[in-house]
Amino acid sequence: MLLCPACYSEYRTWDQVADHMSGLATMSESAHVMWLNRNLSKEELSKNELGQRLSEMFSNEGSLLEWARNAVIRKIYSGPHPLILAMQKPTREDLLGYVIEHQHFLKNWVRVLSSVIERTDRNDVIKYELENITTEFLGCSGPSHFELLMRMGESLGMRKEEIQSIGPLPSTTKAIGEWREISFKMGWQETMGAMHSLELIADRGISSYGAKMHYFNVKILSSNDYPKEVKRFLGEGYSADTYHSSEALSLVEKYAGSRQSVQVAIIKSLDAVSSYFNARLERAAMLR
Repeated sequence: MLLCPACYSEYRTWDQVADHMSGLATMSESAHVMWLNRNLSKEELSKNELGQRLSEMFSNEGSLLEWARNAVIRKIYSGPHPLILAMQKPTREDLLGYVIEHQHFLKNWVRVLSSVIERTDRNDVIKYELENITTEFLGCSGPSHFELLMRMGESLGMRKEEIQSIGPLPSTTKAIGEWREISFKMGWQETMGAMHSLELIADRGISSYGAKMHYFNVKILSSNDYPKEVKRFLGEGYSADTYHSSEALSLVEKYAGSRQSVQVAIIKSLDAVSSYFNARLERAAMLR
């Protein structure tokens, strides 16, 4: 069965999905209109063209990792997203916006991936996610990513207590709601794919696959213009083994009941991260 990517209704053919989506878009149903505008075209498409575009988007060719990487490049780097542009030469406010909003992202990250552990009976998946959650929030051989984030904020002149007292902006809250919805309404395979596909955004090899630039300007890591805590936090993600961002998607592909269902979740997740990136820019503007 094929899923409507906006509401998860099931159909047998892409023509049926297109007929369903086109009909609801004509009636200005918001979920379907927004999905089409964000992911296919803001121009009206014929039913035949829409069916063809959907079929191409959810192609089964190649691995799930390859498909997800292309989706990330199309969504985040083809523009590229304004947040990526800002991270090529980030200001103090850009980085503090990162710290303030990302703390909420990380706390949600461990909550959502905890739901994967709760619902799976696969030992390799449980082990993978336990290690991931520990690295993010507790730390293994060194400080956790959450602690490194707090240290980055302190190095930029904001006390940890102040950082942690600031609630998320509406765009971050909206994104968190999207990720929580995936974990509530879809399977653990879809949830795992949705969250770990986001790691591809900062994959240091992304430019070799067609991205116009990296997640941040890597010259920052050797620059004297930024505190060492900033370089430490950014460097942790950059130095991570490229294999890590693909291992989760390999596990998802191994156990997924429906590849297209996972693809739907990944696209929904990329829409959410775009909203979260907007929140970081908005927070930076507020700080200025």
